[in-house]
Amino acid sequence: MAAIAQPAQRVISLAPNLTELAYAAGLGDKLVGVSAYSDFPPEAKGIEQVASWQGVNVERILALKPDLVLAWRGGNPQRPLEQLSSLGIQVLYLDPESIEQIAQTLEQLSSYSSNRKLGQDAATKLRQQRDQLKQQYARSQPLPVLVQFGTQPLFSVSKATLQSEVVSLCGGKNIFAESRASWPQVSREQVLVRQPRAIVITGDKQQKQTISQFWQPALNVPVVNLNADWFSRAGPRIIMAAQQLCTSLQPIHAE
Repeated sequence: MAAIAQPAQRVISLAPNLTELAYAAGLGDKLVGVSAYSDFPPEAKGIEQVASWQGVNVERILALKPDLVLAWRGGNPQRPLEQLSSLGIQVLYLDPESIEQIAQTLEQLSSYSSNRKLGQDAATKLRQQRDQLKQQYARSQPLPVLVQFGTQPLFSVSKATLQSEVVSLCGGKNIFAESRASWPQVSREQVLVRQPRAIVITGDKQQKQTISQFWQPALNVPVVNLNADWFSRAGPRIIMAAQQLCTSLQPIHAE
């Protein structure tokens, strides 16, 4: 956990999950700039956007005079962040890749909040919810599960990802857990030979139907569609994705 810092007065978040984490840690009222797709909680939609997939607007960030910028090494370009640092602006890199790391990030951010207890309590609650799900849905024989993103190309996840941890939490076994790449591109044949008993995707009912049709007739197993923001973002709502998945996998276990 980071050393106790001075409460931040003007904060900028450069990723949607970091915006969610900032709010959960008591920094929401200090946010003066966010990235595109920062849409939760709803209040975040009203904050000026200073970053997108096209890059980071350094000039606008400087004009907003932040004393803390929350950044993500995996998605933010390095050069503009180094430029901000060179101008004396504190850039805090946050890259949580597990539920425990999300909890630690909440604790770290709480040290910049005037209400430190808020983030600390959120971290405690997240760990408690994780442990409760782990205890409730533990299985001596885990259910083989395919986590699928896209069809052409077809991607999955390895055990190094937050998404794979959620599958394990729900008594599932990620069939590509041992892949060397965190987000491996896989083939239909590689999936079929591993015989998953469920497929986990993000999206709506239409997407669920598309994936079911994609695997017919070779693979006829339940498709579980999760809320994309819950499952894809490394933020507090990952536990909601876990709850959604655990509930959906439970009847499949019983078959």
